[in-house]
Amino acid sequence: MKNTVIYGIAAVLPKAINVALVKFHTLYLSNEEYSSNTHFYVWIAYLNVILTYGMETSFFRFFNKEKEKGKVVSTSFLTILSTSIIALLLLLLFKNEISNFIGFSKPIYFELLIWISVLDALVAIPFAYLRVTNRPIRYTAIRILNICIYAFFNILFIWYIPTAIKKGYFLPEFIASNYDASFKEGYIFIANLIASAVTFIVLLPIIFQFKISFDRRIIKNMLSYSWPILVAGLAYITNENLDKLIIKSIMGDFEMGAYAAAYKIGVIMSLFIFAFKLGAEPFFFNYASKDNAKEAYAIIMKWFTIAGSLLMLFVMLYLDIIAPLLLGKNTFFQLLNIVPIVLLALLFSGIYNNLSIWYKLTDKTKYGMYFSIIGALITISLLFILVPIVGSIAAAWTTLAAYGSMTVISYLYSRKHYLIPYKIKDILFYILFSVALIIAYDYFVTDNLWIATVFLLVYLGVLFIKEKKELRKILKR
Repeated sequence: MKNTVIYGIAAVLPKAINVALVKFHTLYLSNEEYSSNTHFYVWIAYLNVILTYGMETSFFRFFNKEKEKGKVVSTSFLTILSTSIIALLLLLLFKNEISNFIGFSKPIYFELLIWISVLDALVAIPFAYLRVTNRPIRYTAIRILNICIYAFFNILFIWYIPTAIKKGYFLPEFIASNYDASFKEGYIFIANLIASAVTFIVLLPIIFQFKISFDRRIIKNMLSYSWPILVAGLAYITNENLDKLIIKSIMGDFEMGAYAAAYKIGVIMSLFIFAFKLGAEPFFFNYASKDNAKEAYAIIMKWFTIAGSLLMLFVMLYLDIIAPLLLGKNTFFQLLNIVPIVLLALLFSGIYNNLSIWYKLTDKTKYGMYFSIIGALITISLLFILVPIVGSIAAAWTTLAAYGSMTVISYLYSRKHYLIPYKIKDILFYILFSVALIIAYDYFVTDNLWIATVFLLVYLGVLFIKEKKELRKILKR
């Protein structure tokens, strides 16, 4: 339990700091600069998946399976090191051509992206080693160090230095004379590079404690295990991020900046899902052998949906308060109409994650890859068809269609392979009820906190009436 809490801090705290940085970035960056920032991190996500190609998950599997643990560590790291060096050389060789092709405004941005991605790939195995050998304090300390360095240099480069130049605060002359205000988003990437470099240096001693060795049998088995994870990872990144790239190319940087900022409000739902997954996933596996395991999973799914629907309703009823807390300038407020769609899409993503227990417990994880590919195909086709016709809101609807379809398909397959008695009528009721309240409030009222609170109490009241027996049972435990 203690270790779970420590790992939870390592997972949640960086995300919480990143949420705080959304406000900071949208306050000091223009829509176009924020678009450039988003564009950069979309490609970071793709490159990170490609450069690690599922080896982190494969490492967990084979470290516990193989007797010679040191060989697994050394073989895994040497493999990623070799492929990362090859990727580094090729990408740097063709950096100008690739940078222009994928739409970077400045080639230096792509060069920074390459170095960050390679450094992040090289720390995958050391971080995995800390986790598999149960060293949560060291793991968490390094994760927190990384995000704190990143946040510090963000504040230094974007706020303190330009403020110091303007108001005459202390600042070394060589910094003041070389600061480029037009490179603002580039300084965010430099902050990331510094954080990644420090993290790599701190973790490097872990690798040096093992004898350098390379086992062909081990790597062959690991690569066989990891390639479906690579495919699923690319599909997942496509579902999450392709919409931003399409909007940038079709609607322009200003629109993409506003869309990306509005989408960030959905991080509230993402944090809820992530926190829930952190606690629920170990329970799912530990409880699998119990006689009433399936009934317990069904109850958990229902209450996850209730809580997620309530959170979605809360955000939308108080969006006029929440949006200014997360976003900076008014130019980022023009696409807030995507927020309810994004929240519902992410809720379905959370339900899908809960459903995934059926193929994890039955060792049929290939289905997870299939479902992710289906979602990616839906995402790609609908984005290219609808965004040019409907505009940016079509991207949000596409995300909902992808996650909704993946959820339905996974549920139908689960009935065949691992039947869990989910309360489908109750789940649909709470989702539809919260959606109906959101639509009613938006259409008939809007901008009235008292009435918003009444709508929230209506949901809670109906919840209490329907679930009072089950609530009493839960409270007695």
